[in-house]
Amino acid sequence: MWCPPCIPNDLVRDVYQFARRLGDLLVSQGLVTPDQLGRAIAEQVRTEERLATVLVRLGFVDEDDLIGFLSREYKLPVVELPDEIPPDIAKLVPASVARKYEVLAVNRTAMGLTPAVGDPTNVSALDDVSFRTGLRVLPVLARPSALRRYLMQAYQSPRETLADALTLAEAEAERIERSQGRGLDHDLRVSADQAPIVRLVNAVLEEAVRRGASDVHLDPTEPALRIRLRTDGLLAEVMAAPKRIEAAVISRVKIMANLDIAERRLPQDGRIKLRYLEREVDFRVSVLPTIFGESIALRVLDKDALRLDPGMLGFDDWGLQHFEKAIQSPHGVILITGPTGSGKSTTLYSAIQALNSPDRHIVTLEDPVEYNVPGVNQVQVRDEIALTFATALRAFLRHDPNVILMGEMRDTETAQMAIRAALTGHLVLSTLHTNDCPSTIARLVDMGLPPFLLASALRLVVAQRLVRKVCTDCAEPVEIDEDTLAAYGVPPRGRERVVLYTGKGCAICNFTGTRGRVAIYEVMAITPEICELIMANAPAGDIRRVARDQGMRTLREAGLAKAIDGVTTLDEVARVTAE
Repeated sequence: MWCPPCIPNDLVRDVYQFARRLGDLLVSQGLVTPDQLGRAIAEQVRTEERLATVLVRLGFVDEDDLIGFLSREYKLPVVELPDEIPPDIAKLVPASVARKYEVLAVNRTAMGLTPAVGDPTNVSALDDVSFRTGLRVLPVLARPSALRRYLMQAYQSPRETLADALTLAEAEAERIERSQGRGLDHDLRVSADQAPIVRLVNAVLEEAVRRGASDVHLDPTEPALRIRLRTDGLLAEVMAAPKRIEAAVISRVKIMANLDIAERRLPQDGRIKLRYLEREVDFRVSVLPTIFGESIALRVLDKDALRLDPGMLGFDDWGLQHFEKAIQSPHGVILITGPTGSGKSTTLYSAIQALNSPDRHIVTLEDPVEYNVPGVNQVQVRDEIALTFATALRAFLRHDPNVILMGEMRDTETAQMAIRAALTGHLVLSTLHTNDCPSTIARLVDMGLPPFLLASALRLVVAQRLVRKVCTDCAEPVEIDEDTLAAYGVPPRGRERVVLYTGKGCAICNFTGTRGRVAIYEVMAITPEICELIMANAPAGDIRRVARDQGMRTLREAGLAKAIDGVTTLDEVARVTAE
């Protein structure tokens, strides 16, 4: 049996002595900055997570660096968890305690119980484990990410498959069809609350979170209810449910989102908040009537998957330098452009998080508010009561803000007010639907904004796309020649062969060869030379040429750099970019 290294007897006293100093110690060692620590503490208060967990999740410190520091500071050995832990050992700690504290029992000897922990400052966890088991605890350190995987294996009941849930739901539908109800609305609510329907809907939502899907689509067709998941930007069907359970499934989702199940003629919007494996996950729900029934789209808003550090988004060094410089400007307009689903909101939230400090008043205007950011005043657009982008923006200017985030420049009036706000001393961040940075200027002029105002207010334009990443578990090298690269726009450099990577497909990536996405960016700083071109109403081609001479990389060039680095593939870059 696997045994941990020897642990000093005075270990628990050391943990108590250092527990309250973790934040200060991390700052003194240069692992985090005081500003990052403050933001992590604010997030910790909101989520009630441990400080170490929050710091890693926000990307402020690398997990290995943190574990190494904690090992040195608390004199605890770091262990790699074995391939398998005997169930009788793991379950010495009750499941509720193990999940609450992220503690996993890995060994028991005559000296006591050895629990693996990711955060040794969690003294109450050690006390609780000792009290529940009646054993002396001799903790060791393990990576929190590895601990969470083991906890899922050790304590989670077998996951109900979508096929099992669908079979039960079909049987329940047949039973309901044979019974007589007291009216259509009553029957819908009763069937929607039946356990098999509830389990089917829960299984679909769980599968979406497990796969890291961004959207769930429930689309009624004439013969069946088609259920699809959008993973890494691509839709794939996961099941076709019988037509007889369609009404119950749709009603169940509407009940969870607090929508009117009797209203089947008009669009509705709602929100579902669930907890999945100790994670808080929101689903933004949109219901749309179609000729074959109500179609539902659920946008998955997973806070744990949100990266709020600009340095982790995918910028190259040149682009990141100009982005960070622009968001620190006291006034001006920063625009993020790209199609729907290209990650614009994530980039905006990362900028807001970087600016979020007690000495700045930040207000946001969103439709809808996707993520709650502590310390930021967020406003939801509500057209039904005339709380539009334009009316709210007028109120913002009387609210003494330093930074204004506006979800989208939808019309001329909103764009004009955003420009005025920038010219009167506010930093404005917003989005626009254009293909690249130079065409953004033409789009704003087409909206009726005078070129001289644009030249005065604009600070930075960022265009972005999301490309699928090669699965690291099944990546394999592929040699190609420079002629192939040249067809994609890479200039020859005298190399005979170039090694790229592609995924051959495995169980981890559902045999797609790709897992996860990364953003590619085109960053155009508004320099004096570009200001002159804007004032002269120059064509987009002239602006693009000057911007590239000054260091801007196009989306295609940024994508090719990611492919050459082995992050993505040439075909994926060609799919999302155009030359």
